[in-house]
Amino acid sequence: MKAFSNEVKTLLDRLYNLRGEDSIILKKMNKEREDAIETQERTKNEKEVLLQEIERLDNDEKTLAEEGEKLTSVLSNINRDDFANVLARLNIDFEPAMINEKVNSMLPDTISKIATEKKDATEKLENVEEEMNNAIAKVEELGIRKDEALNNQTKLNEYFDLALSGSINITRDAITSLLEKFNFSENDQREAAKLLMFPEDALYEYDASFKSGDKQSGKSITDVLVEAKQESKESIFDNQVEVVKEVVEDTGIDDSAIKEETEEIKEDNEGPLLEDIFSKVINQVEIPEMEVEQEDSKTEKEKLIELLKENSIDNLNFTDDELKKIMEHYDKDTLNSNIGILKENKIDLNILKSNYQLLYDKELGLKIEKLLGIGKAAKDISLMPSVLTKYDLQGLNNTINVLEISGLDPKKVPLMAY
Repeated sequence: MKAFSNEVKTLLDRLYNLRGEDSIILKKMNKEREDAIETQERTKNEKEVLLQEIERLDNDEKTLAEEGEKLTSVLSNINRDDFANVLARLNIDFEPAMINEKVNSMLPDTISKIATEKKDATEKLENVEEEMNNAIAKVEELGIRKDEALNNQTKLNEYFDLALSGSINITRDAITSLLEKFNFSENDQREAAKLLMFPEDALYEYDASFKSGDKQSGKSITDVLVEAKQESKESIFDNQVEVVKEVVEDTGIDDSAIKEETEEIKEDNEGPLLEDIFSKVINQVEIPEMEVEQEDSKTEKEKLIELLKENSIDNLNFTDDELKKIMEHYDKDTLNSNIGILKENKIDLNILKSNYQLLYDKELGLKIEKLLGIGKAAKDISLMPSVLTKYDLQGLNNTINVLEISGLDPKKVPLMAY
């Protein structure tokens, strides 16, 4: 497709992505909806636990107040002297006045602490309910937005079908208005409108190539979007020439030699080829050996994969999206520490394949310690690792507390029931 410039090729790559099922917009919405549904389910469970906790604390507060009042009333009416002989004979240390004093002194603080715990749980419940309501609203909103996105996609496909059939009768404003909804820049809107309103042979070639499968170039849509933001061909070419100049600096080559060779390459090739510049220019001199800092040339993704391999995690086949998510939360110390915790506790590292979030979970060690502390074995956690991603530390503690309050032994309750 030599008739297309790199910019137009990139624009068509983006447009054709938006036309299909793998549309980046639809994929993003689906992921957001999945996350919102997951949040909705998590907060629903957290709400249930907190409601039970608040009810328990409320009952404790009322019971202590009632029993404390009865006890102090009883103690106040007991005269020790009335039982002096029997207490002395039985050697029983019973001082009603002293006990009453302790009850009156300690009970208010104890009730106050329970009231504070109840207040904290109530505040957390409000936050959880707000998060849950936001998630519910998000799911509904995304349903509406997805319907709109599908309608826009249908309209975009209709415009392309008309253009490729040679019978398009859509106005320029209609096309640019539609593309504005896909967040295209004004310049890209105009260029796309021109392609659709005045299709050329190259557009038919692109469409045929796309449908035949030749479009596969190994580049993801992310790569396409990055390319859309890159500098123009001229700018890239000039930047690469500067690279050559820096490499051959102080080697005796005259700048004019570089200029002559690069201008020739610029005319002979569609795009800048750094290798060609080097092959024509660099062979003229003997370049001294240079130590290259390979680490600096590595991408963040390559560094992450290398670090995972160093920790024996090189066969889990993380997807690009999962690696991207890990990089967003990347913290080398936390990652190394969490892998070490799993190994130390003999928990199967394969759990990371479906629970990659554990690599950057700063509470992982404490949650594992809690589960082991109640009698769970490493094998239990390896078979049901989702309990580590389902709850934060507070949520896990609350769940275990509820089981105990219900008279159940957390050790005997399977993790899948947590």
